Amino acid sequence: MARILWINPVGTDAYDAPIGQELRREAAPTTRVDVCSLPDVGPQHLEWNALEAVVAGPTMGVVRWASEQQAYDAAVVGCFYDPFLRGARELAGSMAVTAPAEACLHIAATIGERVSILVGRRKWIPEMHENVVKYGYGEHLASFRVLGMSVDEFQADAVETQQRIVHEAERAVRDDGADAVVLGCTIEFGFYRQVQDKIGVPVIDAITAPLRYAEFLAGLGTDHGWRTSRAGGYDAVPPRELGWIPMVEPVLDLDPRP
Repeated sequence: MARILWINPVGTDAYDAPIGQELRREAAPTTRVDVCSLPDVGPQHLEWNALEAVVAGPTMGVVRWASEQQAYDAAVVGCFYDPFLRGARELAGSMAVTAPAEACLHIAATIGERVSILVGRRKWIPEMHENVVKYGYGEHLASFRVLGMSVDEFQADAVETQQRIVHEAERAVRDDGADAVVLGCTIEFGFYRQVQDKIGVPVIDAITAPLRYAEFLAGLGTDHGWRTSRAGGYDAVPPRELGWIPMVEPVLDLDPRP
């Protein structure tokens, strides 16, 4: 059995329960998924880079807690900007860590050749494009498509959100040559199956993809000993420096399944 922690790196638990319900529907039968958010009031989303800086320390503290006190097999830093992923891996011990953009791009570029990413606002594109290039998928990128929505609007009107996703996904396939579409925000959850049935190409969901990738990474560690290497850039933070990164116990939505 794999135990996976989904970390919402924000100061609200408003999405913890609905994301948890969705992830548990999508997870393998033997996977147990807990979802958490940061314990103190803070940014409700990370649409601005400056807000990422505010939650960096607490998020790293949650990673330490998950690895050292709870022995999770894998964790997901649940924002499509993939914030703090390298730092999280330095702190994670034997726990695997991934994030949405990394997982979505790995999967999309394996099952397709040209990938379009559907984002809420144009503001998001530069940082996300940096990650596309950093991960080595620049040549696979067909386009970014803008839905004209902020994070807190995605779940406010499901019909409107799905219509916008379908419209831009169809344009990505027809006009940009995409043969796979990625939903570029974790709060775009709950739509991918209907959209891919409508448009006829894979639609990669930003919470389901990192969940399944985390399950895969957890299995690699358990079955083959293939865990984060400490020989290079992921060298672990030494004990003498850990005082700068106090553990943080998050607000938890626990998997209720027996």
